[in-house]
Amino acid sequence: MPVLPDFEAWAIFARIAATGSFAATARELQLSTATVSKALQRLETRLGERLVHRTSRQVTLTEAGHALVARAARILAEGEAAETQAHAGASAPRGRVRLGAPMSFGLRHVAPALPDFLSRYSEMSIDLQLDDRVVDLVAGGVDIALRIGRLPDSSLLARRLCPVRRWVVGAPAYLARHGTPLHPDDLRRHACLGYSYLASGETWHFTGRDGEQVAVQVGGPLTATNADALAHAAEAGHGLALQPDFLAWEAVRDGRLVIVLPDWSAPEASLNLVTLPGGPRPPRIVVLLDFLAQRFAPGAVVWSRTLS
Repeated sequence: MPVLPDFEAWAIFARIAATGSFAATARELQLSTATVSKALQRLETRLGERLVHRTSRQVTLTEAGHALVARAARILAEGEAAETQAHAGASAPRGRVRLGAPMSFGLRHVAPALPDFLSRYSEMSIDLQLDDRVVDLVAGGVDIALRIGRLPDSSLLARRLCPVRRWVVGAPAYLARHGTPLHPDDLRRHACLGYSYLASGETWHFTGRDGEQVAVQVGGPLTATNADALAHAAEAGHGLALQPDFLAWEAVRDGRLVIVLPDWSAPEASLNLVTLPGGPRPPRIVVLLDFLAQRFAPGAVVWSRTLS
């Protein structure tokens, strides 16, 4: 197998030639004089040529040293230029970020926020992946994911953002025909619209203000993998739906849907920023994380401010 060039020794030789001193080179590079001397010896051994004449007072180049010093200087300069370029690139956010988000939340809240972000960072681009399923970040090549719910223990890094409440909602017309449930057990006699990716399936869990816990098996005319599909059916009066506040808040505000069972709460959830472990993160990841954390911080989201 070919042996790689000893770039460190070439760089040290270039500085010895420039300073004319082992001691000065050692001080400049923050190395010991012995380290500088050994690096030059390695290079001379590999080349089979003496590059400098050493005396107690000075260092002078041999004929071979004169022939090679320009190349050594170019090697050092190229290395310094590469590091300078890398540092410059690392300090300015640029490049593509793949961002994953749930379908309804992504369409209603993430996508409308991204033009503001892209206006601030013109050298960045975002690949927005919308899916209500939990996507493997590594397999999907996802840099950042927004996830809703309680996260299982894993090696992923999670940052909690705003809380997400779930309401049982129904259209006024539906409630006028079928009555308003007063206790979670009443839901057994109602048409309930099901979200396929709900962690508890067709069982809805509630906790009362007095701490009572109730689990209810529900069923109805429509089950869907997307909560927006349920919203249309609920507003049309086809049943009750357990909907997140970020999706139902406008319909509740405008009177198209009514919150029922207000004294009962579904399991607590939150919006989370999820990333792979490891670091340091490139600036393009850092600025998008900070932007999303600020946009969806507790108290900053529009549905929380409007209905509080």
